[in-house]
Amino acid sequence: MINRNGTVEFVLLIALLNALTAMSIDTMLPAIGVIANELGAADPNNRQFIITALFGGMTLGTLIYGPASDSIGRKPAIFIGLAIFAVGALMCLFATNFSAMLMGRFIQGLGAASPRFVSTAMVRDGLAGSAMARVMSFVMTVFMLVPILAPSIGQLVLLVFHWRFIFGGFFVMAIVAGLWLGLRQEETLPVERRLPFSPRTLLASGIEAFRHPVTLGYTLAMGCVFSGLISYLGTSQQIFAELYGQGAWFAIWFAGFAIALALSTIANGRFVVRLGMRAITKWALRASIGFSLIFLIVASTYGGTPPLATLGIYLFLNFFCLGLLFGNYNALALEPVGHIAGMASAVSGFIFSVISIVGGTLVGQTYNDTVIPLVAGFGGFGVLAFLLTEWAESKRKTLAKL
Repeated sequence: MINRNGTVEFVLLIALLNALTAMSIDTMLPAIGVIANELGAADPNNRQFIITALFGGMTLGTLIYGPASDSIGRKPAIFIGLAIFAVGALMCLFATNFSAMLMGRFIQGLGAASPRFVSTAMVRDGLAGSAMARVMSFVMTVFMLVPILAPSIGQLVLLVFHWRFIFGGFFVMAIVAGLWLGLRQEETLPVERRLPFSPRTLLASGIEAFRHPVTLGYTLAMGCVFSGLISYLGTSQQIFAELYGQGAWFAIWFAGFAIALALSTIANGRFVVRLGMRAITKWALRASIGFSLIFLIVASTYGGTPPLATLGIYLFLNFFCLGLLFGNYNALALEPVGHIAGMASAVSGFIFSVISIVGGTLVGQTYNDTVIPLVAGFGGFGVLAFLLTEWAESKRKTLAKL
């Protein structure tokens, strides 16, 4: 095992481990309608569960793998996750009914959480400061590129092969990542630095974290913001491919909105030091709410099906605003609990993921062949996030005076 932290090969391996999650979500989007029809989904809106089932598995995995990797080491934790991911991919590959597909997707998500989150810990183990920032910058660049390219890959598979080949590709990716990790990467967490896994410690850390109103407020706000994103992921194929007849161009539309997220991430990196996280998130959230309320009126005047160009402009602007919230909200939530950041991050990730899955699914299931549920969901969740962050900031200022 000759791979060392900071080398090009190490960076590429970490990027691959991170990309598994994004590929598992975005490659599927052009195919979920075909899969649901072929496997006998009872309701057209049930296709959305192909996406949310994966998020459900990832949510549970978020709570498990971080603390587990501190105890058994990074590589064993990732191996376990990749094995579970591969099993889930095979279950989906050979699924004969819709329930089996959803079970496979949940298992796949449960496994995907490990390479996504534990790989970041591998970087943190051996690198710090600017070196870690350079590695994570490249990894995040890859992570942003995947949503731009992945739907096109899924669309290409549908044109040339059968949708089951998508899951065969996931299985191959897991095997390649596992072999690469096993043969070329050394363990980054020495035995002497490992901590015993304790559910009691995890619970105590979670209780401590959420006694702080800033952590609680921003975690709940993250859940609201991600609820809108999940409702979009669940309904985007129905809206663009079916409502607007853009099946062949669905991947292009999706890539355009992914570019908006990427641009906002770049912009945030340039301006966050100068303006501060709180100012950026405050105005980005207000802009998102404003865009959503205005477009809700526009959509209503067209009976819920406004011109496609106006929908594209709204979603691009909205996703640019949302991209300014994701990373900053996470940092603001963990800011008061830095001494238990690892445990607090796991618990925070679990809580906001549960909220976003429930909220996003509820909105997605109200889809009625119009864009009104999606736009109203973005606006409503934005208002809730605004109220929660305002409450958190008022508590922060009160505590600062004590």
